[in-house]
Amino acid sequence: MSDREPPRRRVPRPVRPERPARPARPVGRRGPAGPGARPARRPAPPRSAAPRVIRLGSPRPRLRMIGLALTLVLIAFVVRLFQVQAVDASTYAAKAQQNRYVGYTLAAERGGITDRDGVALATSVDAYTITADPTLFTREQLKVDDGPEQAAALLAPILGTDQGSIVKKLRPADKKLRYVVLAYRQTPQVWKQIKDLKTTLATKAGTDPGTANVLAGVLAVPTTKRVYPNGDLAAGILGWVNAEGKGGGGVEQQLNGLLAGKDGKIRYAQSGGRQVPTVGSTETPAVPGSDVELTIDRDIQWAAQKAITDQVKASKADRGYVIVQDTRTGEVLAMADAPGFDPNDLSKASGVNMGNAAVQDAYEPGSTAKIMSMAAVLQEGVATPQTHVVVPNRLHRGDRLFKDDIDHETWYLTLNGVLAKSSNIGTILATGQLGKTQRQANQVLYSYLRKFGLGSYTGLGFPGETKGILAAPGDWSTSQQYTIPFGQGVSLTAMQAASVYSTIANGGVRVAPTLVRGTKGPDGGFTPAAKPKQTRVVSARTAKTLAQMLESVVDDEEGTGTKARIPGYRVAGKTGTANRVDPATGKYKGYTSSFAGFAPADQPRITVYCAIQNATEGSYFGGQICGPVYKQVMEFALKSLQVPPTGAKAAKLPVTYKP
Repeated sequence: MSDREPPRRRVPRPVRPERPARPARPVGRRGPAGPGARPARRPAPPRSAAPRVIRLGSPRPRLRMIGLALTLVLIAFVVRLFQVQAVDASTYAAKAQQNRYVGYTLAAERGGITDRDGVALATSVDAYTITADPTLFTREQLKVDDGPEQAAALLAPILGTDQGSIVKKLRPADKKLRYVVLAYRQTPQVWKQIKDLKTTLATKAGTDPGTANVLAGVLAVPTTKRVYPNGDLAAGILGWVNAEGKGGGGVEQQLNGLLAGKDGKIRYAQSGGRQVPTVGSTETPAVPGSDVELTIDRDIQWAAQKAITDQVKASKADRGYVIVQDTRTGEVLAMADAPGFDPNDLSKASGVNMGNAAVQDAYEPGSTAKIMSMAAVLQEGVATPQTHVVVPNRLHRGDRLFKDDIDHETWYLTLNGVLAKSSNIGTILATGQLGKTQRQANQVLYSYLRKFGLGSYTGLGFPGETKGILAAPGDWSTSQQYTIPFGQGVSLTAMQAASVYSTIANGGVRVAPTLVRGTKGPDGGFTPAAKPKQTRVVSARTAKTLAQMLESVVDDEEGTGTKARIPGYRVAGKTGTANRVDPATGKYKGYTSSFAGFAPADQPRITVYCAIQNATEGSYFGGQICGPVYKQVMEFALKSLQVPPTGAKAAKLPVTYKP
């Protein structure tokens, strides 16, 4: 190939198209265009129509007006704020506090009551006191005129109260009243029912403007309710707690200060009947009450209460009492009376039965009081158990003719026999030896009756207790000089009578009866009760002799208390049948039947006293209707306390003698 470059190829230039000839200028009114004339304008393409623009006025005037209005509003706020915070600050603050904050009492938990073994006799459970704020039931709040009536219609069936009383509380005369109590100490179930109703009404009111939550102002204060787990057991001792939370009788009333504790207080902000949780509250905590431990033994109390209740029903009597006492310490192990009541439901209780008749009823004891006359005779040394006493069928003294409970030929009895056969005439003759004159004898006998506790309070400090009736010897009538030695013309209580026999059983030393062993404070520390007062009444020798004489009443076939025998045990006791003063008329009507004693006779541990008022069915003699009660209760108590028989033989003192 040649090194020479190939010859460049020429491309022919494209042929330019010929420009079309310019059209001739049209001839106008000015004439044809001449040489050098300006060429005519090319017609413009058609142009679309432009949008129309609306111009606004200046905004400055409007801004000035708005600024002026805001300035005036702020000035008004500043002026009002200055008035509230500076000029009327204290007034509005007081009103705000009054309307915003509410307060109520925090009830202290009431202390419990137990028996000597710690078994609960009275306790407290959670409850609610239903309250209301009357200012939340006005038309201004509820937008209805009959808010209180609607609320009362809903609450009355739940609370078991009258609608009218609820309406009266919700519409008080004092329009500023903010707190009323609708019902005290209701169960949690009751409060739950009310809360459910409140919730339902609140929900409905939120969706239906025509519905008013008429329960919005109903509130509840947590508290406690008194409960007695054993029903009517020991109700006369325990008493009850009233609607205001205070003891209304018995130990509940006697020791209310200890049991009640100290209430606290709480104050909190509220709105629409509800607490505002984000606002602080002030609270003074409540101090719980102390627990009280009684000397009562629940099992023995149950046995005593059952025995006396059954006998009162069988005898169709007005009333009966049984007391069980520890002879060495004076502690009351049981104090039962019938008929009783259930402190859990006072609506069914009779006012007559709601006290403690064993310390409140004063009555003429009859022959059970002869033990005091015999104690005076033996202690003064004017006779012995073997002293011979001739007992005629009738005895004329003063302006009366005295007799025994049965007609008999002349009895030739020992002093022991006078007690065993419960001879009124023999007792008059024996006590007549206490002085050179009847007046002196009366004075000596009176001094012993006082030492045994007659005419004085027992020391229990029990609410409503009576000290009985024992006139001064100078005031004894002609008949009283001779009836008082055998238990007529003088009055005592069942507790006083039991204490007399416990004194003999305790070697002649009277130990004031006690019902409280001690208390346990909120800190758990136990404080024992103060030791009871002790008084020497008769010598130990006299007391031992009297115990042997009382055995003859039960063991000897001539005695009146054979129905009180307990196999394996030596029993000391005394029967009593006295004319009864009817408390309604003040005249004698019916009888007081009684039996008193202790066991084992030679090493006494337990005293039991029984009395029945106005038995109208069957026998009314004390040995016949109270002897069996004594036996039943004593036998149970001996076994319960595991008191063994002594195994020693009785003295078998003579009852009669041959002239």
